[in-house]
Amino acid sequence: MPRSFTIKVPCSSANIGPGFDVVGLALSIWLELRVKVDDSLSGVPQNCEISYEGEGAMDLPRVADSNLITRTALYVLKCHDIRSFPATTLVHIVNPIPLGRGLGSSGAAVVAGVMLANAIGQLGLSKDRMMDYCLMIERHPDNVTAAMMGGFVGSYLRELDAVDMERKEIPLSEVLPEPAGGVDTGLKPPEPPNGIGHYIKFGWAKEVKAIAIIPNFELSTANSRSVLPKMYSAKDMIFNLQRLAVLTTALTRSPPDADLIYQAMQDKVHQPYRKTLIPGLTEILLSVTPKSHPGLLGICLSGAGPTILALATHNFETIASEILARFSKEGVECAWKVLEPAYNGAEHIEE
Repeated sequence: MPRSFTIKVPCSSANIGPGFDVVGLALSIWLELRVKVDDSLSGVPQNCEISYEGEGAMDLPRVADSNLITRTALYVLKCHDIRSFPATTLVHIVNPIPLGRGLGSSGAAVVAGVMLANAIGQLGLSKDRMMDYCLMIERHPDNVTAAMMGGFVGSYLRELDAVDMERKEIPLSEVLPEPAGGVDTGLKPPEPPNGIGHYIKFGWAKEVKAIAIIPNFELSTANSRSVLPKMYSAKDMIFNLQRLAVLTTALTRSPPDADLIYQAMQDKVHQPYRKTLIPGLTEILLSVTPKSHPGLLGICLSGAGPTILALATHNFETIASEILARFSKEGVECAWKVLEPAYNGAEHIEE
């Protein structure tokens, strides 16, 4: 009998100021896979046919072993001795998450692919076990943990075996150098160890929403990481650690303390080095404060950028207009959205 189901994965923002590679926040823009399984169809490569709408529709591949979502699914299936999609599968991807903007588009794709494999292969994996597969591919836990688990999360990753990590069968995401994109060598890929990622969900005050200011240019995570130093001073690391320790509790308090949160969202580890890639970044981060714009709590680069994330309780349009005007002076046009935390993370809905 034909079967249909939907997989929904939220976008995410990483870092949130001082939490570089540590914290992530799931937000309410949802990648959707609308999946139909129909054994009456035949002749489809890898038993998977892909259609696509939304962001990246003109550019992203529609071949199962090239598209990040389906090649991730194939990796998980092969780890379970299933060499292709086990039944003819039609995957319609609906993607409103802007690509290359610091909103976790690749992390959402990886989570969606792992969940697709779990569903189509009827593997019975828990969310925690699916996270292990996500982390073999993404290796930076902030975005994928937020997208899978939902809410505001802190995470870290166990060290992995270097030999396994060089295997060509692992479909690495854009964050890491891609040796072969998950090429099918005929060998069984390395299964992830159990519990390679660890996370904790923080609270989130109900009044706090996120304004996403999304510039009209892309910035790859790899390029954005390339400008970061190899070594940091103890002073700068202590600066960030002190603020992160305060921030993760300050954002749980209701009503929020704007002055405390604004100062706790300052950063010296990644934002100062990325100003060369994002026109006007330094001025934009200083352009709105709780005193100049009531309702604002804090402002930061979202992930690797170029999206700016402003946390606020009200006055959203005024805050957004100020940031849009600053970008406009640099010749950069933007869209903006008010987003809420996606508390439940990724979902699988049977129809």
